[in-house]
Amino acid sequence: MANPFQEQLLKAGLVSKQKVKDTKTQKRRDRKAKVDDGSAALKQEIAAKKQAQLEKDKQLNEQRFAEAAEKGLVRGLVTEFKKFAITPAKDAEIKFNFTFENKIYSIYVDEKMQSELLNGHLGIVRHEEQNYLVPHKLAERVNLLVPAWIGYLWTQEDNTQVVEEDDPYADYVIPDDLMW
Repeated sequence: MANPFQEQLLKAGLVSKQKVKDTKTQKRRDRKAKVDDGSAALKQEIAAKKQAQLEKDKQLNEQRFAEAAEKGLVRGLVTEFKKFAITPAKDAEIKFNFTFENKIYSIYVDEKMQSELLNGHLGIVRHEEQNYLVPHKLAERVNLLVPAWIGYLWTQEDNTQVVEEDDPYADYVIPDDLMW
């Protein structure tokens, strides 16, 4: 015990060990809850900046799309990813899930395609309610011209791990091929 007052209360029999543990736990929770310390205004400011950035990005994307449409690049891009699309095998059993416009879609792939998707060799483009497995470079080009069509594109940021301070499982490694 680091607190001599708690030791005295325990020796006197006024509190139990469980009560001391509960008190410590509650204090720790209270401390974590108070970390916010009045940053509601800061959170609103950050949210407003994020919303303004999203609107600015949307306008920029629409402008890029309009410019690309004028040049005929979009039409050429559509024919290109339809031409270079990789068709998964008919007996593919692995379900690969990805999000597109806040909805979860899935495509059945084999082990080789799954590893290529996860390692960044392939990407998924969704156009006119169809999914196309395309090489990563082509998916990057689609992302530059029309980011709204990208279903799945591996980036280096997807591979970074976020570690929490009090994570009790920080020492245990999670395998990359873990499927649910």
